[in-house]
Amino acid sequence: MDEIMAIAKKHGLYVIEDSAEAIGSEYKGKKAGSIGDFGVFSFHGTKTITTGEGGMLVTNNNDLFKTASILHDHGRDPKIKKTFWAEKVGFKYKMSNLQAALGFAQIQRVEELVRKKIEIFKMYKRGLSKINGIRINSEQVYVKNSYWMPTIILDEKLGVDRDEFIDYLNSFGVGARPFFYPVSNFPEFEKSLKNNVSIQLGKYGINLPSNFDMNERDVEYIVKMIKKYFE
Repeated sequence: MDEIMAIAKKHGLYVIEDSAEAIGSEYKGKKAGSIGDFGVFSFHGTKTITTGEGGMLVTNNNDLFKTASILHDHGRDPKIKKTFWAEKVGFKYKMSNLQAALGFAQIQRVEELVRKKIEIFKMYKRGLSKINGIRINSEQVYVKNSYWMPTIILDEKLGVDRDEFIDYLNSFGVGARPFFYPVSNFPEFEKSLKNNVSIQLGKYGINLPSNFDMNERDVEYIVKMIKKYFE
């Protein structure tokens, strides 16, 4: 983020910080989403905090906030007292009152939810640390990772078919899922072979279960099934 913000400052650009899955994470003492001019968070059903769908936009810039508020409400400016009058081409980025209430209640306990995510990750790390050929989420010294998903990366040298391994875990009731594909892999976008890191992650990455109701026994069972596969 330091490098991104420096480039933006040099060229007079605004930075929209994608913190969709990073609520509770920190970078050099700053909360994810608070570093750029805007921070955006996802409240999809799979996220640490959820409203079912939708998300949250945050900023300390009052002018940008006013502009975003107009755009999200069909382009209607509250200063103009005309009913149903759209001053700009806008959008309909809203959530219902019920969704907002659910999200607000969860934000009030966000620290508790993040602590639980970190606790689940540490259980995985203890159990998987001695399995050769598997890497798990890393954390730099200047970062606090909220571990939205415990993710393992299989070493290419293992010769393991990632999808077959996921099928194996699923057969034992372990809801593992593949890591995200690089956008350049999708047929509607131009192919790129230069982004080696994202290609490798997309090919060998697996997201493991991390539901808040999980306990140590659940994690031990998943680790046991992973070890059994490699044995």
